[in-house]
Amino acid sequence: MGTLLIRHAEVLVTMDDDRREIPNGGMFIRDGFIEQVGPTAELPTTADEILDLSGHIVLPGLINTHHHFYQTLTRVVPAAQDANLFQWLTTLYPIWARITPPEFRIATKTALAELALSGCTTAFDHWYLYPNGARLDDEIEAAAEVGLRLHASRGSMSLGESKGGLPPDSVVEDEDFILKDSQRLIEQYHDPNPGSRLQIVLAPCSPFSVTADLMRESAKLAREYGVRLHTHLAETEDEEIFCLEKFGKRPVAYMEELGWIGPDVWFAHSIHVNEAEIGLYAEHGVGVAHCPASNMRLGSGIAPIYEMLMAGVPVGLGVDGSASNDGSHLLEETRLAMLLARARSGVLGFSRSGSDAPPLLTARQALEMATRGGARVLGRDDIGQLAPGKAADFFAVNLNRLDYAGALHDPVAALTFCAPVRADYTVVGGQFVVKEGQLTTVDLPALVEAHNRAARRILSPTE
Repeated sequence: MGTLLIRHAEVLVTMDDDRREIPNGGMFIRDGFIEQVGPTAELPTTADEILDLSGHIVLPGLINTHHHFYQTLTRVVPAAQDANLFQWLTTLYPIWARITPPEFRIATKTALAELALSGCTTAFDHWYLYPNGARLDDEIEAAAEVGLRLHASRGSMSLGESKGGLPPDSVVEDEDFILKDSQRLIEQYHDPNPGSRLQIVLAPCSPFSVTADLMRESAKLAREYGVRLHTHLAETEDEEIFCLEKFGKRPVAYMEELGWIGPDVWFAHSIHVNEAEIGLYAEHGVGVAHCPASNMRLGSGIAPIYEMLMAGVPVGLGVDGSASNDGSHLLEETRLAMLLARARSGVLGFSRSGSDAPPLLTARQALEMATRGGARVLGRDDIGQLAPGKAADFFAVNLNRLDYAGALHDPVAALTFCAPVRADYTVVGGQFVVKEGQLTTVDLPALVEAHNRAARRILSPTE
């Protein structure tokens, strides 16, 4: 791969253990890993490729900890625009059941292209229904063409309507097959090594769409192979009612009963959790993928993110499915995470005076969730910061743009406070995925055309 020299960045935000922000900073990269980070004057002067980033801010690549790539095909479906989670799901399940393997591949590339343009370099996708012969291999092969690091889940649903679950029977699978396919995928694809571009996660969908047996057996299989576990949890009050009525327990207690509490587990959302449950997460290292746009879109509530961070819970950010967010812009999600946490502080009484007023989440705390926090949630120590020995994953934004006019007294905070923008450069393992604002690995006009054609077909299958 050779060497790459980054120099003269206006500010290089390392997110390293000292949280250094280096004026006129740069990096020297060899074979996809960082060798040196510091002021430009202290770096080598030659390399196979040199990139002058004068006027740009450079940060570690953002890490997306929860997504559903295929849902890019069902954005803004009229019947689901104003629905809560359960109504939204029951509206969309039959539509998703029409998606074919080539269309899943198109959706994967669309989601990853959007993420790359927002500064994302690593993405987790939660794919839990496989109609019409689709396999996780379809996503893995499509993602490799885009160039981001992928944590791909062998998600699953096995509890259909006829057995008391939410999804229709037509989109659930046999549990023996799910487990055999999970083992196959781990053995064929999972790479646990530093700099890994592909890891497999086992991810039964939710308490209302899988059985207790599948949850237990998935955890057993994941721990046998040393892969991580993920599911949706405590997203809505409807889910809490479902768990109390069906299992006699709140969602977190149900997960504890199933052996799903540990440092190899992270949950999407965790909005409706109490102080004791946050303490349980912190004690056992359970992570949370916070998805503010989706939570607002579906009216699900506001997660107690500040309390989680203060307790020591690993928290990362996720754009969630692009039909409950309608976009895949991780820098925007970072801004929304900060703003929504502040809104929650207001509800709790920030407007009152006195030392007991809840504090506000800062811009840098939000950026840390999107970088170091995401790496911690995914169980990785080779990404999420710019430091020697870490993977050369970063993005750069030109500060000389209208969006940041008047905000350059603190360009780091400007990325979060000001309107979200596209990345000018996104680099994964020293390789450019976005260069001068353009995707290098995707024919974007052709992809958009194919994606719109697929979306029309699944919404109007008779056309």
